Amino acid sequence: MTFVKQAVAGLRVLLVLTVLLGVLYPASVWLVSRLPGLHANAEAVDTTVVGVDREGDQWFHTRPSAATLPASGGSNKGELNADHDAVIAERRAAVGQREGVAPQQVPQDAVTASGSGLDPHISAVYAELQVPRVARARGLPEDRVRELVSANTDGRALGFLGEPGVNVTALNRALGAAK
Repeated sequence: MTFVKQAVAGLRVLLVLTVLLGVLYPASVWLVSRLPGLHANAEAVDTTVVGVDREGDQWFHTRPSAATLPASGGSNKGELNADHDAVIAERRAAVGQREGVAPQQVPQDAVTASGSGLDPHISAVYAELQVPRVARARGLPEDRVRELVSANTDGRALGFLGEPGVNVTALNRALGAAK
């Protein structure tokens, strides 16, 4: 008798959770995503937690992505993989050429993909490497561009974890607003 009661109670819970989490929750997320003003031109709007890479010399560039758009995902290739080494060498040469420096001067985060491809942060070293190019392309003094970089640099997490990072999405928005 108690087994039947427990089985019926379990089935009720399963049914309720299936409706809530399998139907109502996904439907509500989908409906909210359709509200006007949440996205424009397939770019995240009013958020700086997603990396948005822009083309052109007038913008700072994010880390490369191992994913193909619009999906996110990492690469399963390790440092001992010959294909991985070739991709890193190719990226290092391309970034070095774009920034006008020797490939050995290109920081690691400029050539290695973030886990999801959505990380908006780059190192302060990579941001500093891009300052001359962006300043030239925008006709701004390098000191002004460095001020914007500094204003969009986040400190260490919890004050001691990791390294400070520059939020490229926020920085590019500030550049777009700069005269």
